[in-house]
Amino acid sequence: MIYTVTFNPSLDYIIDVDYFESGRVNRTSAERIFAGGKGINVSMVLNNLGFDSTALGFLAGFTGKEIQRQLEEKGITTDFIDIPEGISRINMKIRSEVESEINGMGPEISQKEIKELFERLDRLQEGDILVLAGSIPSSMPESMYRDIMQRLADKKLKIVVDATKSLLLNVLPFHPFLIKPNNHELGELFNVTIEGKEQAAEYAKKLQQMGAQNVLVSMAGEGAVFVGDDGSIFQSEAPKGKVVNSVGAGDSMVAGFLAGYLKSGTYKKAFKMGVCTGSASAFSEQLATKEQVEEIIKIHSFDF
Repeated sequence: MIYTVTFNPSLDYIIDVDYFESGRVNRTSAERIFAGGKGINVSMVLNNLGFDSTALGFLAGFTGKEIQRQLEEKGITTDFIDIPEGISRINMKIRSEVESEINGMGPEISQKEIKELFERLDRLQEGDILVLAGSIPSSMPESMYRDIMQRLADKKLKIVVDATKSLLLNVLPFHPFLIKPNNHELGELFNVTIEGKEQAAEYAKKLQQMGAQNVLVSMAGEGAVFVGDDGSIFQSEAPKGKVVNSVGAGDSMVAGFLAGYLKSGTYKKAFKMGVCTGSASAFSEQLATKEQVEEIIKIHSFDF
């Protein structure tokens, strides 16, 4: 079974404004509301690709109820912990001449509720896949991801981590199965600017030396790089298409990689599936569907 954890889920309110003017009343020309958060996105794309998962995390207030409703409507299994005070955050993206984002804070998470999450994670069995993705609320310790991996170290799970800075670095000694920084996040970890796939592969190998088993680097319009624990290195240009909405593209790449790996058992096919799934989401108003992914796989050429 695949489990995803989203520590700070959101309702993503995406609006189009033809000509946004600061300090004035602006009216939308289009608007959409989606359940969001990196782990939730992974669960939704897995569901679209025909793979079951259970979404874990914390929900609060009327926004939390709407997130739960949307996931259940799609047939996704959930096991969220209800927070009695506050609301799950609302993240707003304003699309106009330039894109702007305003992200909410989310509810405070108590030690009691963290303990409850640990108890649910204790139920995972050998061979399960756990995806830890995204930011954490300010009320939670910065060691949260590391604490989870340390607690589950003896369970022989495949753990995927999609996080930034210390959240990611702290888990490397516990050998996550897969980590997925983008090129900017990878550069931040080493205080460099990543220029091109060769350099991305070089620094991905450094993360392996620090403990990661496999490293998948998304590079937006430049494509992606994968460095595997079997010595494999794969690179791909980005599939061609019009980017409509970049929200969730990286999460979709993670979901596609897992789907491809579970289906084939090979990193090569997992990488292909990940690249095409991430692009399918970027080319769509919503997250990638199986049909969209299959269409991109047909037309995108890989040079390996």
